[in-house]
Amino acid sequence: MVNPFTFLQEVRAEAGKVTWPTRRETMITTGLVILMVLFASLFFVLVDSALRFGVGLLLRVGQ
Repeated sequence: MVNPFTFLQEVRAEAGKVTWPTRRETMITTGLVILMVLFASLFFVLVDSALRFGVGLLLRVGQ
């Protein structure tokens, strides 16, 4: 088992190695994520509408 003091020193040393993104990088990444979410939402709405239309046609043919 590791000494808690040693553990905290190692955690602090590892945290010091982290490279944090700049504000600009964070804003660009956030914008890209929002854009991809919008594109994915639009894609799934279109696919859902097309499938609903196709199933509706198939069900009407069977009547």
